[in-house]
Order: sequence, then structure tokens, then C-alpha cells
Amino acid sequence: MSWRRAVVAPDKFKGSLTAVEAAQAIERGIGRGAPSLEDVRLIPMADGGEGTVDAFLAGGARRIVRTVRGPLEQRVQAAFALEGTTAIVEMSAASGFALAGARRDPLRATTFGTGELVRAALDTGATSIVVGIGGSATNDGGGGFLQALGARLLDESGEELAPGGAALARLAKIDLRDLDPRIARTRFEVAADVDNPLCGPNGASAIFGPQKGASPSQVRLLDDALSHYADVAAQTLGVDRRNEAGAGAAGGLGFALIAFAGATLRPGVQIIAKLRGLDVALVGADAVFTGEGSIDAQTLAGKTVAGVAQLAQKAGVRTIVAFGGRVDPIAALTLERLGVKSVAIAEATLPTAEAMRDAAILLERAAESAARFSG
Repeated sequence: MSWRRAVVAPDKFKGSLTAVEAAQAIERGIGRGAPSLEDVRLIPMADGGEGTVDAFLAGGARRIVRTVRGPLEQRVQAAFALEGTTAIVEMSAASGFALAGARRDPLRATTFGTGELVRAALDTGATSIVVGIGGSATNDGGGGFLQALGARLLDESGEELAPGGAALARLAKIDLRDLDPRIARTRFEVAADVDNPLCGPNGASAIFGPQKGASPSQVRLLDDALSHYADVAAQTLGVDRRNEAGAGAAGGLGFALIAFAGATLRPGVQIIAKLRGLDVALVGADAVFTGEGSIDAQTLAGKTVAGVAQLAQKAGVRTIVAFGGRVDPIAALTLERLGVKSVAIAEATLPTAEAMRDAAILLERAAESAARFSG
């Protein structure tokens, strides 16, 4: 049976292709492999991490750039997307791991710049803000984020705390009198794919701190500081949100968004798919093509490929194909049981540098072959 309609909804292939470039390569390939196609809808996807803003810009959203404070207080240029009255903000654009580079300092890194981006989004008139919180360099519990939006984090002497998670150990009071009142009138959604609490052995510091450069002693220091911060926040708000699923995301930025902005946390791919209209586009489609740089155990834990596949199955799409720069056999077997055919775009023996360099060509060829034999 020949295909008539297809949806192309990949994530980025990190280090090689943006989601837009990946979608275009797949489109070229399936166009040659399945000439019966009359309608191909491109919906570049993301899971809330790096590339989320680009996915919306590809769909026609407006790009807004601001100069904000980076994770180590350097000035950085950061962009967010505005679609109607919905703003899409990536915390990695202002407070991300890549911005810290070799100067990683989880004790001092701040989310202040992410707060500045949210404030800029509010200034545009946004009434709904999606915050993607993957790729953080920070472990400050969102303290800097709150400071950028007008909250004051004070020590026993009434002095403002220095940036970073370590300083939270000296927190005595959270003064919310000047917190931006627009926050209470704004709907916040957080795109996150982790459900860690703020503190403890499965919390932000213990699980993610080492990735950000924290030594074992620094992990203990940061965890104690976040626990104290959560105590003061509970006294201030009258409710303790430290154990909410996702409170430990992005070094505790999830906690600040939940506790002080009333945010809801959902897997990023679900939020992005809804906003991009993927569920509607899949209705009546004969095939869907998705993909990401590596199809592995993380794919199965709520990444783009799994999310797109679930929506495609719900819509009754007959053929679901997922491309990966590398494909783990166990993950591929699990996806196969879910009706997804996983396709590695490169031979395992091909050097990674070559595969990344030629990713567009390899993806296009793989898509052509998959379409020819499946469609």
C-alpha cells in the first residue's frame, strides 16, 4: 500500500544537525524513496533541552534576543521564542553548561540570567511561558532566577546573598515583596525529563552535581545548602515543595518554578508536541519519521523518539520509523515491540567524526532506503 501523507518530526542530532536540518534531510530522502507521497508535514521537535527554541522558530515563532547574566556572571546573548502570547525559554541559553566551559563552578553558578529571560518574556506581554530546563550549569535551587524577578535572598544581617548554591547556607529570609506580580498571572510549564527531588541521595546535588564539577565534599555542602533553602522557603510560603517530582531538575530551578511560580512539570516532548500541533498533524498520516543522535536507554525514558512514537500510535499511524546516528540493540528491540522500526544511519564501524560530519547525507540516504522498503 503506497503512502500519501507523512509527518517528519525529529529532534536534533547533537553536534551534527539541528532538528530543522534533520527534518529537511529526511524529507529529501523519503521524497525519492516514496514518490507516491503527496503531503509531507515537517514538525522539527525537541524535548525541552537545547534546540527547543529553534524548533519553535522553525514553526514561525518570533525570535527575541536579550543580553543577560551568564552562569558565572559574564554577559551573554540569549534568545527565546514568542508565539502569540506564549514564550518558549531555554535555561541553557542563559545558564547552561556550555556557557560555563572549563570554568565550571557549581558553588557559584547562578540562574539569574534565566530569570532575566523570563522577565523579558513578561515584558513582551506573554501570559504563558514554557521553560526548558535541560543542560544547566547551576546548582542554586533557582535562587538567582528568583533574584532576577525581584525576590531578595537575605542573610542574618539583611544583606543580599552572593550568587550560587553555596551561599544559600547563609539564607535567613526570602523577601517576596518586590517579586514581579505578573508571575502570579502567568501560566508556567516546565519541560523536564527528570523527576528528582530537590535534596537527598537522589536530589539535585547528589545526582547532577558531579556532572557540573562538584567534588564529593562540594556535593554535601550544596545538598545541605539546598535543604536549608527549602526550609526557609517552606516557612515563607507555608508549604514544603522540596520533594515534588522534578524539584531537583536543573540544579533545583524546578523547585523555584514549582514553589514560587506555580509551575507544572511535564516531559518536554509532550509540551512541545502539543504546542507544535503534532497530535493534530498525525491524524490520517500513513507514516511518521522521527529520530535523534543516539537511540539508547535514555530514548525510552521520555525523549523525543519515544514521545513521537506514542502519539503516532495513538493516532493509528501504520508506519513509524526512528533514525539514530547510533542505535543500541536493546533499545531498538524495545521500540520494535512498540511498533517502531529503528534505523542506524551509519555503520557501527564508521568513525564518529566522519558520521557527524556527513550526518545530513547519511540521514537522507537512510530515509530514502527506509521509505523505499516500507512505503
